[in-house]
Amino acid sequence: MKKYTVLCAGLCLALAFTSCRSSESAYKKAYEKAKQYDTATQQAQQPAAQPAVETPAVVAPVQTKPATETRVYDNADNVSVRKESVSLVSGNGLKAFSVVVGSFGLVSNAEGLQQRLKDQGYDAQIVKNEDRNMYRVIASTFDNKADAARSRDQFRAQEAYKDAWLLSNQ
Repeated sequence: MKKYTVLCAGLCLALAFTSCRSSESAYKKAYEKAKQYDTATQQAQQPAAQPAVETPAVVAPVQTKPATETRVYDNADNVSVRKESVSLVSGNGLKAFSVVVGSFGLVSNAEGLQQRLKDQGYDAQIVKNEDRNMYRVIASTFDNKADAARSRDQFRAQEAYKDAWLLSNQ
């Protein structure tokens, strides 16, 4: 009796495994159907062939300008300057180029750095960038870029201000 039970169980297992196996022809039919659909959509997306019409190239007329209107941008010093729209929070006022030594999200942190710079003899100021909601601590401010770059380099030589950068509020 055990032999028949084992034989029947084996036969049932063999039937179960062979009936679940999908045939290769089913995969081939699905592939062919997808291929037909793909070519039909490609043909629908392509516009109908139109006869080639040769259009002449459009050439803009040359406009001459006097030499007084030519703009020359001087970046021979290769000093990067960040332009931001800022408003004065604390200090005497800004000139064209400023040396930023700190940026803070809280005004109290900016005031702490400003006081430390004032104790060192600098005319430190605080400005706010409304777009980024950041308070910038400015150690010095200058009318020209060259003086500001020299001052920034002096601050970068100090370990505490090695990330100093130039700000232009023009």
